[in-house]
Amino acid sequence: MSLWNYKFWKSSQFTFSSLVCKCLALVVAALVLRAVLFRSFLGFDVNGKPIGSDNLARVLDKNVDYGIRRDKFLEVPQIVWGLNNQKIAFARACLTARMLNRTLLMPSLSASLFYKEIDQLQPISFDKVFQFRKFNSICNGFVRLGQYSELLNQTEVLEMQKGSGRKWTLARDLDQLKEFSTNQYDQYEVIRIVGKHPFLWHDHWPIKDYAKIFEGLVLVDEFAKEAERVISKIRAVGREFSDNQVLAKKGEVDNEDSTKFSSIPYMAVHMRIEKDWMIHCKKLEQRSNINEICSSKEEIIQRVANIKAVNNPTVVYLAVADSLLEDNTILSGWKDGLLPFEKKKLGVSHIYDKYPYLIKSAIDYEVCLRADVFVGNSFSTFSSLIVLERTQKTISMGVPSSCNNNVGWPSYAYNVMGDLDGPKKWFTNMSDTSLQAVSYGSNRVSC
Repeated sequence: MSLWNYKFWKSSQFTFSSLVCKCLALVVAALVLRAVLFRSFLGFDVNGKPIGSDNLARVLDKNVDYGIRRDKFLEVPQIVWGLNNQKIAFARACLTARMLNRTLLMPSLSASLFYKEIDQLQPISFDKVFQFRKFNSICNGFVRLGQYSELLNQTEVLEMQKGSGRKWTLARDLDQLKEFSTNQYDQYEVIRIVGKHPFLWHDHWPIKDYAKIFEGLVLVDEFAKEAERVISKIRAVGREFSDNQVLAKKGEVDNEDSTKFSSIPYMAVHMRIEKDWMIHCKKLEQRSNINEICSSKEEIIQRVANIKAVNNPTVVYLAVADSLLEDNTILSGWKDGLLPFEKKKLGVSHIYDKYPYLIKSAIDYEVCLRADVFVGNSFSTFSSLIVLERTQKTISMGVPSSCNNNVGWPSYAYNVMGDLDGPKKWFTNMSDTSLQAVSYGSNRVSC
């Protein structure tokens, strides 16, 4: 072998050996790093000492909840007022917690309607009305509801004062939320909001975000079954009427007519004519200079009768707050083919009477939500949230709008004049950037 070839062979061998050494070094480094990380993942630090189980659980939990932290919490005041104002307050609290990247501690609702006398609020836990686990399952990765048993109480609670009055603007409220979402407040396990009731907090979120929260509010089985009992009774009344019609026309009814009678639909009318509502709506009309808020019993009956999409016969369930009703003639004056029933005539008063206000309202809400046709007042939060959910159901069927057809879950606003002297077709505008129209009422009903 020549001297030149020998030198080239030695040089190549040295280069190859160096490359092998570098590769081996990289492999060893990777294995060491993997071992360290793997030990950390299993619960050990770099010195082989165990990591606190709480800290490890939190790391894993963060991954499970897609960024909604389980170890930082938001606490809000007891939620009060009517059922649907409480729903909005709860949703606003959830979305506030989401903005702060915290878990909302399960708040107390109010079983009674006495919101001025604090000692008469009759607090009731959220999970006594709505399914706690179901909510977290439906809203997984969006918001999270936690329990007080999850607290470690390792730090003092930081109180966050919600502002009020004209000087506390939408922009100032948003700035406050942005400030409290920064890392400087991560040292506090719990941020407690004090001051204003959640329903009155400023609104920073699109209606679709609220709709996601409302979707997760599923009644506990006890109350869902009570609502089903009421609906079954309504359906039974319809079947009984249809059987009587068939018997009355015996020999004159063909198969098509028989099928029609056996599937009589029911319409739910949220009839807001109670004394407290009439006082409120008249004042609201004066302040807002709008005359499409209050509706008399006669006006409601007349407009409902002019809904062309409703076939006769139809059972009409009147959702009304009986204890506040001063008119005992609400079953009179309805057009032939519309069969009006309220709780007493339907024979379901005993179902409602054993529960406080909040549960009565929740049962009625479910009955109205599942009706074939719903008619309500667009300035009522109860009616507005029902229509929002019915709009969501219609959209989920692949129908972008039911304004020009009767597909899906048709709804109407009897306080706004529509076609042929009937009520205005009602479909929630899901592209709204706030809940303003739903939470405070409007005569703009999309259709």
